Amino acid sequence: MALDVLSELVAAACIGASGVPALLLRRGSPAGQRAACALVLLGSLAGAIGLAIHVSATEPASLFARAWALPIGRFAVGMDGLTALFLLPILGIAALGSIYGLGYWRAAEHPSAARVELCWGLINAAMIGVVLARDALLFLVAWEAMALAAFFLICAEEDRVEVRRAGWVYLVATHAGTLCLIGCFALLRLASGSFELWPSLARELPAGIAAGAFVLGVVGFGMKAGIVPLHVWLPGAHANAPSHVSALLSGVLLKTGVYGIVRVCALLPHPPLWWGGTLLALGGLSAVLGIAFAVAQQELKRVLAYSSIENVGIVILGLGLACGGRALGRSDWVVLGLAGALLHVLNHALFKPLLFLAAGSVLHATATRELSRLGGLARSMPRTFGLFCVGAVAICGLPPLNGFVSEFAIYLGLFRTAALGAGASWVWAALAAPVLAMTGALALGAFVKLGGVAFAGSPRSPAAEGAHDPGLCMLGPMGLLAAACLVLGVQPGLAEGWLWRAVVAWEPGLSGSASRLSELAPLASISQASLLLLVASVAGGALAVRRSARAPRRATWDCGYASPSPRMQYTAASFSELLASLFDWALWPRTVGPRLRGLFPAATRFETRVPDTILDRGVLPLLSWLDRGLSRARALQRGPVQVYLLYVLGALIGALALGR
Repeated sequence: MALDVLSELVAAACIGASGVPALLLRRGSPAGQRAACALVLLGSLAGAIGLAIHVSATEPASLFARAWALPIGRFAVGMDGLTALFLLPILGIAALGSIYGLGYWRAAEHPSAARVELCWGLINAAMIGVVLARDALLFLVAWEAMALAAFFLICAEEDRVEVRRAGWVYLVATHAGTLCLIGCFALLRLASGSFELWPSLARELPAGIAAGAFVLGVVGFGMKAGIVPLHVWLPGAHANAPSHVSALLSGVLLKTGVYGIVRVCALLPHPPLWWGGTLLALGGLSAVLGIAFAVAQQELKRVLAYSSIENVGIVILGLGLACGGRALGRSDWVVLGLAGALLHVLNHALFKPLLFLAAGSVLHATATRELSRLGGLARSMPRTFGLFCVGAVAICGLPPLNGFVSEFAIYLGLFRTAALGAGASWVWAALAAPVLAMTGALALGAFVKLGGVAFAGSPRSPAAEGAHDPGLCMLGPMGLLAAACLVLGVQPGLAEGWLWRAVVAWEPGLSGSASRLSELAPLASISQASLLLLVASVAGGALAVRRSARAPRRATWDCGYASPSPRMQYTAASFSELLASLFDWALWPRTVGPRLRGLFPAATRFETRVPDTILDRGVLPLLSWLDRGLSRARALQRGPVQVYLLYVLGALIGALALGR
């Protein structure tokens, strides 16, 4: 067995068994959590050693396969550039989230702590198995283990109705996606004659089978990735899970869906052009609608949840560009599109967990995620506010942080489609560039809203007044993620080797050439110049604040209010009303207006809520209608035995008639 694969299996075993001590020790004992964290760190270290061995090896891929007791399939695991790149966020967030959980989800305060520790280890071990699997049956086993562990993590606070609802929506969605994956793998088995995955299928397939496998794969994996309109489980699950679990779901779990789509797109050496066009359309739709829903939300974690849909859309845009380049023989589109998409996978796995962990610190200090009850946290939680700002700047794609580099790489590829040449027939794909620009503008509005309403102004509730920064075990992982965002933004070349190996694994035809990621080098200069400008601006601002503190205070015009109260501040809904109103056609907001009757009207309120259009106005009403219709057929399941015998006789007569 290759040492890199062996190291990853050891990592999966250590991480998967990490929750066992918490089950064996006394309930509420912190020793179980510490032992679990130690095992996760040990497993992550073993995984990091395996990645180092793989990077230093001369062979681009390794495979270990053995027969097992099951009648079909075999135990087959392997490593290549794509596997290594997707293992990075799994191992990193598993370790940092486990440390964060020591302070955030203490065993003495949460009865479900032991279950969370067990499922935390299982879900990370299962995700390692998903990216290592080279057999369809083994893949599905790891996929289902990951899905079930995620369900129990989402339902950590099962005594709350909204948590149970989010958990069941997730469970139904993930099993619907798994059914599609079973169909996809069945088609591949029909074409290849075996259950082997990924590398062995990089050849021409019959057109009908290839199209069916692509559609089923995109739907099945897209359900996990959160592509619109398959995202119905994501907002509720991310919002209601413990915050370090939300960080794992958004930063890592969604990427297993992206990983599957990347692999499915590599099934054919020359895919049809409509594959790339479909992915561009889905990516643009997810990016725009995801961030539009985020702008309109009034809960801190729901804003972050919907912005995850936006970022997955950006990744799918890059992948669609790469598919189009592969179909038209444009290697520059392949390199820029796929490298930008994969770099954004890494970047999103850094800044989105950072934002969810910052939101967890706010929730831990204030016991609320409602933006209308926050405010003024920048003064009482300065460290959390600073780390949140790093994540917000990164997710908005602004230099000098890492989100800028990956989005700009996708921009470069999309601009190439507008040039004449081999891809002149695909010039319309350049329209994705303004879509990406609009997404960035909306993301900036969404996170200015979060920063302004939650951290600026005055506290809107007693809970916000008594907030304070968390301890080191919560701030430490956030600080490491923020530092990684800065380093990867200023020095994107550090990821070039990882990206090139992944690109070559997806497009083997590039293996004989030197790395073509040199176009990303100038981005480092832009980020470095932006960093210097940012440092100078902060220094100038600090100097101005110091001078103004010494100057005599002068009264300013207060619009006639001598003592404005926190109620006079912008609310989350009013802050984003103008932006959100541009998407009323998709958001369908629910507004409860004031009813003023008589000379002395009773107290009333104005409230705006934005439900998930597809889930609340589409999927759930459809399921309710089906339930009412099918309930009438329950009479067929009840009755005397003679009726069932009549059913059997009727079925037999029908079979005989068809057989003739």
